[in-house]
Amino acid sequence: MKSRLIAAALIAAAVTPAATPAAAEQGDWLVRLRGIVVAPTEKSGAVLPAFPTGKVSVDNAYAPELDFTYFLTNHIGAELILATTRHDINGAGALSGLGRIADARVLPPTLTVQYHFLPQERVRPYVGVGLNYTIFYDEGATAALTGALGPTTVGLRDSVGYAFQAGVDIDITKRFFFNADVKYIDINTRATLDSGGTINRVHVDLNPIVAGVGVGMRF
Repeated sequence: MKSRLIAAALIAAAVTPAATPAAAEQGDWLVRLRGIVVAPTEKSGAVLPAFPTGKVSVDNAYAPELDFTYFLTNHIGAELILATTRHDINGAGALSGLGRIADARVLPPTLTVQYHFLPQERVRPYVGVGLNYTIFYDEGATAALTGALGPTTVGLRDSVGYAFQAGVDIDITKRFFFNADVKYIDINTRATLDSGGTINRVHVDLNPIVAGVGVGMRF
């Protein structure tokens, strides 16, 4: 009997850290590292004035993402996400024969305010809403575009928009947890194609869905 009690105590001690909730509360910091996919749900206007039936499309991108959440109260947190992705821009409509016409890098820092439904539990869902500022950089034209228009400089206008978020944290240990998260981000830009002084422009609503999974740590 004594040996059975000792064995039971050892088993209980072994599982206790995993079973104890990470219990996020006011003043805590959560740091998460996710792998994300950024999937634009783009809507393109015409490439004007030269290609009124020409449009563009934007490919998905994959990247690591780092985010920081600070708990203002037991239920309310503020999260800042940091990530950068590179996207290929393709011709569509009358420009579909050109294939990839440009590429650009995107830096979209996003700040959301979250409501955490069950901060004391092992499984902690949350929703959030916030503001996004997107910076486009390192834009470049491909050989296909310069072959069609001549030497061309590509520029993308920065964007300010809203963001919606939903996710869940699930404890692995008392300090570490698994995270799954999805966001919808309002990103609108205008691309300018400058071919030796001949200017074409196209407006694009990118509006990506950003989905990710990863791990986090509570401080």
